[in-house]
Amino acid sequence: MQSHDARLFLRALVPTLVVGALAAVVSALVAGGKGALGAVVGVALVLFVMGLSLVVLQQTAKKYPGLFQMMGLLLYAVQILFVAVFLLAFKDTSLFDTKAFAFSLLAATLVWIAAQARGYMKAKILYVDPEAAEAKRAETAGSTP
Repeated sequence: MQSHDARLFLRALVPTLVVGALAAVVSALVAGGKGALGAVVGVALVLFVMGLSLVVLQQTAKKYPGLFQMMGLLLYAVQILFVAVFLLAFKDTSLFDTKAFAFSLLAATLVWIAAQARGYMKAKILYVDPEAAEAKRAETAGSTP
């Protein structure tokens, strides 16, 4: 993982963890231990799905840049399917409070997306390699037909 990729990951991870901790505390106060567990499970699901997708997308961009956009769309569909399967598997569970789970899942997802968007806007990632462009310009400067 490149340094700017790690920074983008941390810029999304830290606010999501803070919201997760707040969700766990609020859920514990409102719904008790099962509420706190539901909040922790919801935030953990978001961190797993979003973090894994970010790592896979970064590896795809590095190895197969032509597939980057298609892989992003595919990962979005896989994220939705994975969460849907998880929700179906635990829809009637009594292990944790499902309302606390749902609200913390929603809050963590929104915070992750907002933090990731802000991180990309603040990052100064060049989409053109200046050294390669300079070398190309120097290479073609001497050849006049």
